[in-house]
This record gives sequence, C-alpha cells and structure tokens, in this order.
Amino acid sequence: MTLAATADLVGAARANGTGVAALNVIQLEHAQGIVAAAEQVGRPVILQVSENALRYHGGDVATIAAALRSLASRSAAPVALHLDHATGFALCREAVEEGFGSFMIDASAEPYDRNLALTAEAAAWGHEHGAWVEAELGEVGGKGAHVSGARTDPAEAAAFVRDTGVDGLAVAIGSSHAMVDRTATLDLPLLAGIREAVPVPLVLHGSSGVPDDTIAAAVAAGITKVNVSTQLNAAMTGAIREALAAAPELVDPRKYLAPGRDAVRERAAHFLTLISKGPLT
Repeated sequence: MTLAATADLVGAARANGTGVAALNVIQLEHAQGIVAAAEQVGRPVILQVSENALRYHGGDVATIAAALRSLASRSAAPVALHLDHATGFALCREAVEEGFGSFMIDASAEPYDRNLALTAEAAAWGHEHGAWVEAELGEVGGKGAHVSGARTDPAEAAAFVRDTGVDGLAVAIGSSHAMVDRTATLDLPLLAGIREAVPVPLVLHGSSGVPDDTIAAAVAAGITKVNVSTQLNAAMTGAIREALAAAPELVDPRKYLAPGRDAVRERAAHFLTLISKGPLT
C-alpha cells in the first residue's frame, strides 16, 4: 500500500464519527511495532515524529523519513506521517519535502498575536504544498494548553481557526503531556462546546494520561485525532527492564529490544482498536 495522506485518514474518521490514532515514534522499534499493530487489528494509523525525537536523532529528518516511508509503503494498513510539535517553520518545510503529509506548527509559547501570525504563515505554505496543518491555540488562562488546569475557550478557538486557516486544532480540555498514571479528567461539556464552535477536526494531546472510557467518550463528543506517546514508551521500557532483569548477562540489544517492540505492538493495537473503530480503509 502507498503512503496514506493524513488529511484522508482524519477526514474519513471525522465523517464516520470515529477517531484516528496518532502514535509517536522515537526508535525504529516503535515504528515497526505500531505498523504491525495496525495490520493486526485492521486500522489506519498516523506515525508521528516530534521535534524532540528528531533532535535525539541529530536532526536527521531525511533518514527517519526514509525509514518510515519504507514501512508505510509496504504495510497492508494505511499509514500516514505527521511531524508533531514543531516550533520552527523550517522543520515543517523539511518534513513535507521528505514525504510527511502533515505537520503541527506549535507556536503556543508565543503571545497570541505572534502565534496567530506564525501559524497562518505555516498553514498557507502547507496548503500550497498539499500538507494538512495542525496548530495549538497557545496559552490558555496563563498556562500551557496541555497542562491539566488549562482550558480552551470555544469563541477564541473559532476565531483562531478562522484567522489562521489551519486544518486541525489541539484543544485543552484536561489532559496533560507525559502522564504515566491514567487519571486525567476531561471536560466533555467544554469539548462539546468547542466542537460546536470550531469547524475543523479537534486533536487530543496527552491521551496517555486519560482512561480508556474517557478517551472513547471524547471521540464520541468530537475529538478526531488522538495522540499517544508516553503509554507506548512505558510499555517498551517495562518490557526491556523485565528482559534485562531476567538475564543480567545480556549484551545483545536485539534480545531486549525485541520484547520492547512486541510490547509497543500490543499497546498500539489496544489504542488503535479503542480510538479507530471503523473498518480498514
């Protein structure tokens, strides 16, 4: 199967009233496990690579993109590529040039007017080059948009989307990045209000900290793209720790990375089934 377009996967999920899982990749083993899970459960998936993950790999977008394109092109499941949390426009351009079908421009640390201007510029360029563009509204109530106390204002979100032209918006409704305990409480009535006010697909970041039933309720209430990272990392790390504890003499990384990859596949399969209930497309 050829590389899928993020716009197509998100659009199909929204039309069907379901969600699409966007799962973060750090190591090659993450990507292999995620794609294997998508094939196993018959669901599409978006492979996400964050700016931080690219920095870990020395900023080598071309090599990472080549590996992911190869996996996607040989997969029986639809697989799209997305750049996550890019704070610089140059990185967005490079990712699209290397085959990523979408990117998130994250100017949320900037004042509102600056965020709006940078996001609008990135969205215009992205659309000229066939990319689906996600943004984050920015500081809400004086806090980052993805800490537990932050909330997105529906009217402000609607104006931001109108003035930037973005295709998807990450909203703050109670989730937080990097949570290892799944105890986050989402403001579902607020989500319904945002869904009513905002015409583009909504994105939930920090989903690793959200219980399964709440994720399902959020998708039913209007979330389309669901990002998961920390839960995959926790699964991989836990399996690696178990393998090393069981055989302290291990020095061959294949012997402990393989269980880590299998653990990613299992957790990815769970989230794919939970988030994307529609048929393979």
